[in-house]
Amino acid sequence: MAKLCIFYHFFNPDQIVSSAIFSQLGSGLAERGWEVTAFPSNRDSGSPEKNYQAREIWHGVWIRRIWRPPWRQATASGRMLNALWMITCWAGLALRRKNVPDVILVGTDPIFGILIAPVWKFFHPETKIAHWCFDLHPEAAYADGVISRDSVLSQILTVALKRSYLACDLVADIGECMRRMLLQYDPGISSVTLVPWALSEPDLPLPIPQEERNAVFGEARLALMYSGSFGRAHDYEDMLDLMRHLRGVSVKLALSVKGNREGPLRAAIGPEDANINFIPFAPANLLEQRLAIADIHIISLRKAWTGTVVPSKFFGALAAGRPVLFCGSRDSSLAEWIERFDLGWVMEPGNAAAVAERLRFLLRDDSCLQSMRERCFQVYRQHFSRSRTINEWDRRLSGLSTLRG
Repeated sequence: MAKLCIFYHFFNPDQIVSSAIFSQLGSGLAERGWEVTAFPSNRDSGSPEKNYQAREIWHGVWIRRIWRPPWRQATASGRMLNALWMITCWAGLALRRKNVPDVILVGTDPIFGILIAPVWKFFHPETKIAHWCFDLHPEAAYADGVISRDSVLSQILTVALKRSYLACDLVADIGECMRRMLLQYDPGISSVTLVPWALSEPDLPLPIPQEERNAVFGEARLALMYSGSFGRAHDYEDMLDLMRHLRGVSVKLALSVKGNREGPLRAAIGPEDANINFIPFAPANLLEQRLAIADIHIISLRKAWTGTVVPSKFFGALAAGRPVLFCGSRDSSLAEWIERFDLGWVMEPGNAAAVAERLRFLLRDDSCLQSMRERCFQVYRQHFSRSRTINEWDRRLSGLSTLRG
């Protein structure tokens, strides 16, 4: 039985999406015959004063939690200290001579976690290393203006990260736009696209819960929703421009958001924007029902952030059988998938009027929207589902383990 170690900051029962994805991947690989051990921290991502037991077995995965101080992940200093702590502890595990894994899988939480790759290769050159990129650092800091690409820190990180990526036997991105950024470090990086899946995968496109829909959208015939985080990577100007082109028609937008740009978003909406309203976050047990009330889900990503992240809400919308409206660059993988599979619309700055006209068409042809729901659901099942991605991970990692030694 091949041995796999997962190095990721958080693991089940932590509730953040990436924790759930890595946890489900671990259990899925255990079902497929791997001996899986995860080494997360003992802290909860949102409440660091809350900690989990040091050792347990969950769905076939051996969890060995690493103690760390209760530094808050939400602060910049806490995030960096947590990263330094976890990277040091994972690197320290390379000093062990017993129970050496065949393969190590490293994520991108904490940031720069991949820096352990050269350490492990030095002590255990026979161990294969895979890396799953959910987001790229310091590229996100460049996009946010926190770090200059010309700074000394940037130059140091570039050298260290190039060594780390090249120490990996497999680097998995979550979109072609991210792969292009990774390959800028070195064209020799072994890269493949393996996307995260939706946490909820219904058997059929979700029906519309009419009572809940009426409570949020009233009698609007076309319901748009933005649900999720709204931070520095997101923009609202194009989204508001679209809704202002749709004033006076039976279209409404509901915003269920939280993040450091929620305040500016609220301030940008005036009394005349009667077709836009805010709704509170739904509890986890009602999230599927909440997502089902919308006809179209909106996703936003600022152009400068293209490739640094690929918003996971895209996959959740498709799994529910809902088309998407992406406010962002056509260089993004989301735009590529939307246009390749006809999953919705891409709206760049300046083309809100054209998109508004296409949405008006839906008001005149209900069958078009229904066919889009079916297509989104089927495309998700065929290209982005959990079973498909885990099967591909199993195939890729099995190929690495046979090369060990």
